Amino acid sequence: MRIVRALALAVLATGLLAVPAAAENPPAAAGAVPLTWELKPTGSEARFRGLSAVSRKVAWASGSLGTVLRTTDGGATWNSVGPPDTATLQFRDIEAFDENTAVILSIGPGAESRVYRTTDGGATWSPGFVNDDPNAFYDCMSFFDRRNGIAMSDPVGGKFRILSTSDGGASWKVLPDNGMPPALPAEAGFAASGQCVTTHGRSDAWFATGGGAAARVFHSGDRGLTWTVTDTPLRSKASAGVFALAFRDSRHGIAIGGDFEAPTGGDALALTGTGGRTWKVPPQTPAGYRSGVTYHPFLPNVVIAVGPTGSEVSISGGRTWHAFDQGSFDTVDCTRDGSCWAAGEKGRVARLRLGG
Repeated sequence: MRIVRALALAVLATGLLAVPAAAENPPAAAGAVPLTWELKPTGSEARFRGLSAVSRKVAWASGSLGTVLRTTDGGATWNSVGPPDTATLQFRDIEAFDENTAVILSIGPGAESRVYRTTDGGATWSPGFVNDDPNAFYDCMSFFDRRNGIAMSDPVGGKFRILSTSDGGASWKVLPDNGMPPALPAEAGFAASGQCVTTHGRSDAWFATGGGAAARVFHSGDRGLTWTVTDTPLRSKASAGVFALAFRDSRHGIAIGGDFEAPTGGDALALTGTGGRTWKVPPQTPAGYRSGVTYHPFLPNVVIAVGPTGSEVSISGGRTWHAFDQGSFDTVDCTRDGSCWAAGEKGRVARLRLGG
């Protein structure tokens, strides 16, 4: 089944070359069937900036109003499974490992930045971390495997702060900052999609920034102990920078973002083939601000990007792009079985469909 889906998506994506880019749900061109987002009504009005898709059947979404939702039937039904007494929190990131186990991150200054963990499908949650530093503001997290992960805070004392867990999010510790380069004035991360931090393999991690004199990407090869940093070509100001990162291996990756105050203007994507040491703008980029990006798990040149003004697919590893939807989404995630999901404002969650 995985091979069949992979071949179908490859043929489908190739067919997008013949589809008008401006259509919200483009009609099938001769011999081609377009990609579409199939909405899975959640019954929620929350804005879901956190998304973790486990399979075609299982997905978790987290967002405003302390909301955490879970489906185990492909989005036909959703259960509200968030921790009690958290309606004031914004759960901007979620990392799920199966239908029962997930870790969520809330953002904000001081104690508003928290991490919770469940191992029973959200029936109960345990607090893994509650921030006690009023200067810290945690933006997003990522895991290397089921046990080891990191989370990133905006600068404290002139340097970005990194949390680390080695027990699946049950407990966390602040890593020493002597291996962290200084932050630029006004530099920060963007908690827009749960993708400002990403990991690959056993020890590689990257996080993205904006707001300062340059939009930058930091890289660690030792699970967050030491870091190097590189400027990207993306513009940077208080509302602009790199919002999301994705890596298909230790060398090839994408930085995407733009200016959320001008969502339809400007190129906002750069590629690396050097693990983040250098970045280049490709010949074509999505049209405007995009907050989420992901590689397809077994089609290495297929990439999907989403934002408030639409979605695009690339079948060239990010060098060229084709629009296939104009709906608003904040984040996107693909699973090991080849399914892709997106989530965003007003309770919108969708699964990618092969067909009109």
